Amino acid sequence: MYYVNQNIKDVVRIFPPQNRYGYLRLDMNENPEGLPQQFVDEVLEEFTPEYLATYPEPDVFIQKYAAFVKVKPENICITNGSDAAIRYAFEVFAEKGSSVVTVTPSFEMYGVNCNMLGLVHKPVPYSSDFTISIDRIIEAIDDTTDIIVLLNPNNPIGPNFTLEEVTRVISKANQVGAVVIFDEAYHYFCKSSFLDLIEKYDNVLIFRTFSKLFSLAGCRLGMVISNTTIIEYLRKARPSFEVNALALKFGEKIIDHPEIFDALIKTAELGRSYLLNSLEKNHYEYYPQSGNFIFIKPHIDSNMLACRLMNNKILVKTYGNDLLKDYIRINTGSVKVMEQFMNALLEADR
Repeated sequence: MYYVNQNIKDVVRIFPPQNRYGYLRLDMNENPEGLPQQFVDEVLEEFTPEYLATYPEPDVFIQKYAAFVKVKPENICITNGSDAAIRYAFEVFAEKGSSVVTVTPSFEMYGVNCNMLGLVHKPVPYSSDFTISIDRIIEAIDDTTDIIVLLNPNNPIGPNFTLEEVTRVISKANQVGAVVIFDEAYHYFCKSSFLDLIEKYDNVLIFRTFSKLFSLAGCRLGMVISNTTIIEYLRKARPSFEVNALALKFGEKIIDHPEIFDALIKTAELGRSYLLNSLEKNHYEYYPQSGNFIFIKPHIDSNMLACRLMNNKILVKTYGNDLLKDYIRINTGSVKVMEQFMNALLEADR
């Protein structure tokens, strides 16, 4: 019998649903409308047969992105989405059998990677009022801990951490020799970032992605921003050609067109404002928090509502755990998208 890694054999995976094209996709925190069609067409015109036949060359994108976020190119490691960033960071900075502290619920791939790599996942649960205790996070950090993960804002529940709170976590991490990851996939939706901490501390990593605000979930473009020593370790762990040419070219062109960035921000803000006002007007209990997602407590069973909405070609997220089982989560979009959702919600939720 051939060998199979026992960690891989035992891991439980729930893969994302398929056949989502043609639906209003509010279930996975994507931009439901994407980038402007004219912009997409203009970028695609640059894809010649020669360009596609050449291995990707990431330096142009890295230099542009470094200037965009105001760091040096050597502070950036690009990855095949944030999923790959998690894997590399865990492989490099966590010894087998060590612990990884996160909050729960959170992005599932942190727990999945712990299981696959033989690490001990130590999730700190949210309270029933959707708050998280920084004291409980610090209490969970001990001599077995190699990595602490804080999402800023968290997904799926989105409160932000304060600078004072994260400074306490970093201090405790330094005491036990651990690194701290700040996953900032949604930071553009809350205008909060701990990016400047990479210059003050030598054990801080920032994760970013082009999947959310920048609407490139289908291209898979993520990055880690940190000090040069950590970045060098991560680059050694990657494949030679980590990010594809399509993703790099679209990333470059978005940075080249700041008006695209501004329009995406404005569209997100207007749509969110419309949705919150509509929920208030119709007397819904909701938790806006931060990010591009909102929890809504429907009047009927959440799973029943999700089925009714799916029959109306609208996808929303439901949960099985006790904290979130009575809610649906949707990602926000333009005013047009939020109007479509609200009309469907009011029809189905009765």
